[in-house]
Amino acid sequence: MDGTALTAGSVTMNNNNSSQQSHRLRKYNELPVWVVEDHHDVLPFIYRAIGSKHLPGRNISFVHFDSHPDLLIPVNMPADTVFDKEALFSELSIENWIMPVVYAGHFSQVVWLHPSWAQQIKEGNHSFLVGKDRSTTTIRVTSTDDYFLSDGLYVPTEQLENPKPLDLSVILLNGVKEPGCDDSEKGESAAKKLKLSGGEDCSDGSPAALKRVPSAGLSCEDAEGSSRKETSSNDNMETCTDPNTLSSQNTIMQILAQGDAFVLDIDLDFFSVKNPFKEMYTQDEYKLLQELYSFKKPNSDNSEDALVDCVENRVRQLEDLEAAFADFCEDDGEETVQRWASNPGMSPLVQLVDSLKSRMEAPDYEMIHQAGLTCDYAELPHHVSSETEINGLIHAMKHLLKNLPKPTLVTLARSSLDDYCPFDQVDFIQEKVLDVLRSLYGTLDVHLEFSSGSSSI
Repeated sequence: MDGTALTAGSVTMNNNNSSQQSHRLRKYNELPVWVVEDHHDVLPFIYRAIGSKHLPGRNISFVHFDSHPDLLIPVNMPADTVFDKEALFSELSIENWIMPVVYAGHFSQVVWLHPSWAQQIKEGNHSFLVGKDRSTTTIRVTSTDDYFLSDGLYVPTEQLENPKPLDLSVILLNGVKEPGCDDSEKGESAAKKLKLSGGEDCSDGSPAALKRVPSAGLSCEDAEGSSRKETSSNDNMETCTDPNTLSSQNTIMQILAQGDAFVLDIDLDFFSVKNPFKEMYTQDEYKLLQELYSFKKPNSDNSEDALVDCVENRVRQLEDLEAAFADFCEDDGEETVQRWASNPGMSPLVQLVDSLKSRMEAPDYEMIHQAGLTCDYAELPHHVSSETEINGLIHAMKHLLKNLPKPTLVTLARSSLDDYCPFDQVDFIQEKVLDVLRSLYGTLDVHLEFSSGSSSI
């Protein structure tokens, strides 16, 4: 970085056009924070900021704290739907709302910050294209990561129309314990203070603090210099005191410097997460789903032909399973089940349906299919965090955000009614996160947009 001050709604630009665009943006008097229940419900508020000229129409950087990437795509949605925002909003769900915004041209850089238990996409930088598939007119990508292949979303570059480049950075954020922190102020409801290795209090959120570049708490080294991985044991919570060992913060700064503004997005299940399907189905039923929906990876050479064959086979597999469960909604008699189970790879259907019917009067086969779609190459993350672990991740997030520019707006998803963020923890986590944001950015303009079915602080 060249030392230029980074201000709300804009970051240092590398060309005059971007600088002029960022200077024309309107600025909020107070940082808006939109709190929703289902994660995709943040999108109308981002579009509202674009419409009001607080965000630019393109080249937005999106910093996404979550236990899930949310980077899938509505499989059958026509790509042109993105140009009708009301139609678009009606098509989206919690797992597939970001990539349509990329194809619409708004997001150009996405940073997914994930905890140690979420490993759906390989860490590092992923540059690929997001465009309109010439044959299906749906949105598809050129990424060959298993996350996209397993959903049948890959196509070769020449098959895309109107391609949009995406720079995706996947970064692990480990929880940290800061020595010397004062945990007593406001008891457990206050965001804990952080101190740098020199002992300086960095919790004031002042402009000077925002310009500092100490450690981000993204990875740590022990006394022997070897990396240590966070585990669920509180005894293994990492302690970060050496800012020189940490590089991920600089990576994020460089990413933000490429954009004209940035949106900070936080899903509260980043701090503690459940796989709700594991509670809906027995262990044996879940294993049968994993067998039915298992993803066969392409040949090791990863040639284009192998990738295309992999995707075609995967699409057929998922279409057959969807058709089978749709058929069971009308008739789950033995003859129907046996007919579908005779197809290659579908024999576990007999045992699965028998088990479901033995303990449910009317199994929800559509929901069972949705659960199966999460059982491909990796399970959904499941890690109910202790209070100590939550506080460690809160510390790490604060330590990181303290040294990034102020976002234009913040979006917050509770994800509790669908049981991804544990319902008995969500209010505690929400309060902690809002405390951090207030300590860094001052007075907030908080909008609680979740339904009355959610609990609230």
